[in-house]
Amino acid sequence: MRPEMLNPLFAATDGLKGVGPGLARPLEKLGLTRVRDLAYHLPERFVQRRAIASLDVASVGEQVVVALTPREYRSAAGRGPFRIMAEDDLGDYVSLTYFGRNGGWAKKQLPLGERRWVAGRLDQFGQTLQMVHPDHVSEEGGAALSTLCEPVYALSEGLTQGRLQALVAQALEHLADLPEWIEPGLLAKMGWPTWREAIALAHKGEHALARDRLAYDELLANSLALMLVRTANRARIGTPLHGDGHLRALLNLPFALTGAQLRSIREIEDDMQQGAPMLRLLQGDVGSGKTAVALHAMLAAVEAGAQAAMLAPTEILARQHYETLTRMAKGTGVEIALLTGRDKGRARESILMGLLDGSIQICVGTHAIFQDAVAYRNLALVVIDEQHRFGVGQRLLLTQKGRRTPHCLAMTATPIPRTLTLAQYGEMDVSRLDEMPPGRQAIDTRVVALDRLADVVEGVGRHLAKGGQAYWVCPMVRELESEDIAAAEARFAALTARFGDDVVLVHGQLRPEAKDAAMERFASGIAKVLVATTVIEVGVDVPNATLMVIEQAERFGLAQLHQLRGRVGRGSEASTCLLLRGDALSETGRERLALMRETQDGFLLAEEDLRLRGGGELLGTRQSGETPFRVADFEQIARLLPLAHDDARLLIERDGGLDSPRGEAARLLLYLFERDWGVQLLRGG
Repeated sequence: MRPEMLNPLFAATDGLKGVGPGLARPLEKLGLTRVRDLAYHLPERFVQRRAIASLDVASVGEQVVVALTPREYRSAAGRGPFRIMAEDDLGDYVSLTYFGRNGGWAKKQLPLGERRWVAGRLDQFGQTLQMVHPDHVSEEGGAALSTLCEPVYALSEGLTQGRLQALVAQALEHLADLPEWIEPGLLAKMGWPTWREAIALAHKGEHALARDRLAYDELLANSLALMLVRTANRARIGTPLHGDGHLRALLNLPFALTGAQLRSIREIEDDMQQGAPMLRLLQGDVGSGKTAVALHAMLAAVEAGAQAAMLAPTEILARQHYETLTRMAKGTGVEIALLTGRDKGRARESILMGLLDGSIQICVGTHAIFQDAVAYRNLALVVIDEQHRFGVGQRLLLTQKGRRTPHCLAMTATPIPRTLTLAQYGEMDVSRLDEMPPGRQAIDTRVVALDRLADVVEGVGRHLAKGGQAYWVCPMVRELESEDIAAAEARFAALTARFGDDVVLVHGQLRPEAKDAAMERFASGIAKVLVATTVIEVGVDVPNATLMVIEQAERFGLAQLHQLRGRVGRGSEASTCLLLRGDALSETGRERLALMRETQDGFLLAEEDLRLRGGGELLGTRQSGETPFRVADFEQIARLLPLAHDDARLLIERDGGLDSPRGEAARLLLYLFERDWGVQLLRGG
């Protein structure tokens, strides 16, 4: 139960002064439904204005404070803007322009013939200087306005900067003095303010140390919660599994295992032989052989007289795993079943009986394999594929189906930088498949200018004529009026006009059944071109698809580009990936695309992606295996997470855990950042 002293922070924002139904909706769009959310809605940037004596010394685009005298009101017909023509002390004119409101409010602030100090951004409309919606109007105090460092917040439609600033100010009044949870020596060394001071400062111009402090708090809360999970897991009683190898000896794989696979198998076997349940993450690039490692682990469980279950996030991926495992395990005599939400009637009942009596030894499926109606005779190993789709809470729920806590092996095909691995999977031990199987062909990666689009479409036509299939990936579902971004729906229409029914479309806004049907047509070879957003980033395995086109590739992060490229090169045929780039290419975007040409090492690309993002690049902000942080940015994660991890370990191992005075403060921190599942685990431990 949340500590009482935090209740004011978790009060609903609709209880604040001035928040009615009309304002509640735009706040909800931004996720600002509680006072705490407003307090942590930190400014994107700050505006510092220059006081000027006259308009002729200012530059267009500059933030200024200038003394003006309104001379004329101009009302446009219909819904046009209301303008006030005002002159400076030298007689030069500027148009003060107001959209979307009548002129009454503006006239009250700026009466004709009365000198006022006006603050805002100076722009140009035609031949006229213009200031749209001045930020401040004051009868005197131009110098004060020029020293004001004003925060600029992310907004949604229906919300203005002024209104949001006023709400944040109200939220800050609800802040209490919370006890300190950071280790005193570290706090002094870093020179950080208290928690309350840090939030107040972060909303002002003096924000660098304050924002670091707040980012550190979030990283500490996460590290501490994950360590509590790890501690609680080690206290649980698992089932030691000692497989004798007789089933694995019957495997007749068409390839030799790599050194990385053999090392990972040994690490997993060692964990499974312990009394505490295994919690291990298996990281491997696309095509590095994670499924073969998982099969070895599951067969070891079966050899020890237990059952294993493999969870996939989608039905398509579950079916692919079922077919791959069945093919690999042929000759071992192990009974493998597929269970999804689509299974009904007698077929489903037969599978449920087989799991209950133990005749089905390995079950593969979606979340259906963990429904209440599904019972196992002796489930001792759970394998979770595409781990980043599931949160810590879900990971824990999935391990409650056995008589004792089953061993858990999580897998991800998304290479993650070591720092982010610690951030997301700090409760787990990690195995890395950092070798590719011999004989795997490199994917020919080329960067092509978007103005050669017609040539690329013709190239796709030649590829299809030879019997091949192709992916075409776009950054968005549909285009925004304000941005020229390639959209899947528009590209689907254009390619359908060229190739007819050979083209199918998949994106995240489609109904699941429509998405599955399109994927099925492509996987079966009926459709030849799959137009998609990044929904195909993982879990699609079509060996005949050997061409990948990624439109406006500069808008994607390196890790994401690498995952998309990994959809091809899955068969014996040579594969090609075309990265179509736009004209407005930043230096970071250019470096990113060059790296994609030069290397296919997913772990190297993941580290480089973090480095490039740390430099402030905003395009392609989604990191595959997205970080669970709202305050800490990528640069802060890389710099501060090791400190937070060490501090959390110090608290648990030396400073008395959550029962010590600092631990009591740390409990507040866990609730503040909604990592309180760590506290619940400790209680239920």
